[in-house]
Amino acid sequence: MKNKLKNISKFLSLVLRHQPQKIDLKLDAQGWADTQELIDKMPNLTLELLQEVVSTNAKKRFAFNEDGSKIRASQGHSLSVELGYSPSQPPTILYHGTATQHLDAIAIKGLLKMNRQHVHLSENIETATQVGQRHGKLVLLEVAAEAMQEAGFLFYLSANGVWLTDEVPVEYLIFPE
Repeated sequence: MKNKLKNISKFLSLVLRHQPQKIDLKLDAQGWADTQELIDKMPNLTLELLQEVVSTNAKKRFAFNEDGSKIRASQGHSLSVELGYSPSQPPTILYHGTATQHLDAIAIKGLLKMNRQHVHLSENIETATQVGQRHGKLVLLEVAAEAMQEAGFLFYLSANGVWLTDEVPVEYLIFPE
């Protein structure tokens, strides 16, 4: 059952963040999909199973609206959606886990959103470590978030606790020695 939930979660990430057209799913401007339409387009998916995927996802990648009639990804979209997050005051330091093969480019250009809407940052080392380890040999970067915010950069806190910003220039990165 655990593998089934993981596979559904991965597929939901694909269709709710990147390729809704894969199952001819319609997302509104805020990234919401009709829950029943999603269930109808995914064989073997029930409302109960979908609720279990959403409630048990450790990263809280998905959320239902208040009455459960709509579902969306909390962040990480490569599609243009307006998640409606308001600017928030970040902690002094945030973290970004990455792989060593990306360090040279990061040292030149900083952290860029690439094919996503935002750069993703973590408030704790453990989460940044988990994210960074997925991509190769881990390097943990510190981000001088408070200094960035004081310089006019905006930060948003997603519904699942991920900090979002448009970019992190090199001068706000603290590289490990």
